[in-house]
Amino acid sequence: MPTKENKVLESARFISENSKNVFIPKENLDNAVQTILTNMKKRSYSTKTWNEHPLHPKVADCRTVDWIFLIDLLNFSFWSDLDVSDKSVPHPDRYAVTYDGVSYTGYWSLCAAINRALDNGIPITNPEYYGSQASDEELAEVFKSDTKEPAPMLAERIRVMREAGKVLCEKFDGSFINCILEANHSAAKLLDIIIDNFGSFNDVHDFHGRKVFILKRAQILIADLWACFDGESYGEFYDIDSITMFADYRVPQALYQLGLLRYSPALIKRLEKREYFPSGSEDEVEIRGNSIWAVELARQRIEEIDPSLKINAILIDFYIWDMAKEIQDQMTVPTHCTRSCFY
Repeated sequence: MPTKENKVLESARFISENSKNVFIPKENLDNAVQTILTNMKKRSYSTKTWNEHPLHPKVADCRTVDWIFLIDLLNFSFWSDLDVSDKSVPHPDRYAVTYDGVSYTGYWSLCAAINRALDNGIPITNPEYYGSQASDEELAEVFKSDTKEPAPMLAERIRVMREAGKVLCEKFDGSFINCILEANHSAAKLLDIIIDNFGSFNDVHDFHGRKVFILKRAQILIADLWACFDGESYGEFYDIDSITMFADYRVPQALYQLGLLRYSPALIKRLEKREYFPSGSEDEVEIRGNSIWAVELARQRIEEIDPSLKINAILIDFYIWDMAKEIQDQMTVPTHCTRSCFY
């Protein structure tokens, strides 16, 4: 059960209570929860689901920690300006990486690029390598596109790699494992260590006169460790349920489809025109904050229905993200467009 001190949930509640264009229709909660529960049970969603994805590591060891840290360090802004229709079949020129004969876009293009580099003997997951040893050109080559469109925000990706690699080498003996050990099996403490030391994870914004914490990438880093290691070893956290959903651009779209979010007509018009939403702008924060709170309300309702079920916000998010990709062509509202290192 999330604690009262959870700053992300406190922020999400505050955002929801003060929103002008994004709302959570409580009357739809039960139907949405039944849909989520039915499908999660049918697919047996658990920590083991994470390892089933073809590009995720199948061995959980210290090298896997380095892989997960780098992936979540760079897990942001993979949507394409070319895909204006936002359909499951990507534009042929959008950024993609081919690995083992399969072309990957979005988040999976990142995983494919890292795995391709490792297969080619490039120590890309070594913080010393990406922090200082590799040239900008060598790092750029890792993310080389197999299509016409280059990797989005490439200069920003190199910048955050330099920053994080330097911090890991200077403060944590060259490995994120030492951050995990310092947290002593507390997800909340590890979250603080991440946002206190790595600037690109500090997903915090001003909203109606106060700071609000979204912390998408910092939280998904912890969740990926938990899922990969099946709640053991480097993934053992006694307070893992304090982690919320991960507020990106795809999951809010799916929550809208499930009836857990409602947008004002003015906001829908902006989305349909594919207007740009600056990171930290009011509507963007409302979409992300209400998404966190909607999933929390769903989690609470699931717990009321069956307290024996071990379903937290992380597993709900994993399911909804997968669902969003599967029903991409059926979505009735577009995703919002924000370029940011936060998601």
